[in-house]
Amino acid sequence: GPALMTAVWEGLRTLWHTFLRIRDYRDIARFLLANMLYIDGLNTLFSFGGIYAAGQFGMAIDEVLLFGILLNISAGLGAAAFAWLDDLLGAKQTILISLGSLILLCGGILLVRDKTWFYALGILIGVFLGPAQAASRSLMARLAPADMRGEFFGLFALSGRVTSFLGPMLVGWVTYLAASHRIGMPMILPFLIVGAIILMSVDVRRAEE
Repeated sequence: GPALMTAVWEGLRTLWHTFLRIRDYRDIARFLLANMLYIDGLNTLFSFGGIYAAGQFGMAIDEVLLFGILLNISAGLGAAAFAWLDDLLGAKQTILISLGSLILLCGGILLVRDKTWFYALGILIGVFLGPAQAASRSLMARLAPADMRGEFFGLFALSGRVTSFLGPMLVGWVTYLAASHRIGMPMILPFLIVGAIILMSVDVRRAEE
């Protein structure tokens, strides 16, 4: 329909209008902040998992590729398997359970020195990665007003990317300065922990009302 520049201008105007009204939707704002942090942690985990495997366990490229494939398959299976939990307990609780499990599993995988245990814990991490991401979209759909769902999903997508450089940058620099992957990778945990704490303050019922 409209010309390109007209569409861009209208989109920017609508986005600015949404930002101005965000104080009226404080629970959505808290969720977007929480999502920004823990998604950064999850993306960094995906990005650096193979690097950690190669650097810490001396895995060859074919082993790293296998690990990546297993991680993605387990994430997909986890997202499908945990759909019932989303229906039973709600998306917020599903995300918190996933993040809590990921924090424990990530702590465990940083301590193991056996490659078999690394594979096993890595697959379990994948199982909880999928639900955390899928339930986040589910929660956004429940929190956003029906007439503003497109706008808030736009902010939701933005919140998952606007700070996407922080996790990799922090892990990269700490790994470089400490000359140790085992010291650098724990920098992912604060993103997951702080994101989970902020998410706890989101009142889903109040937002829906």
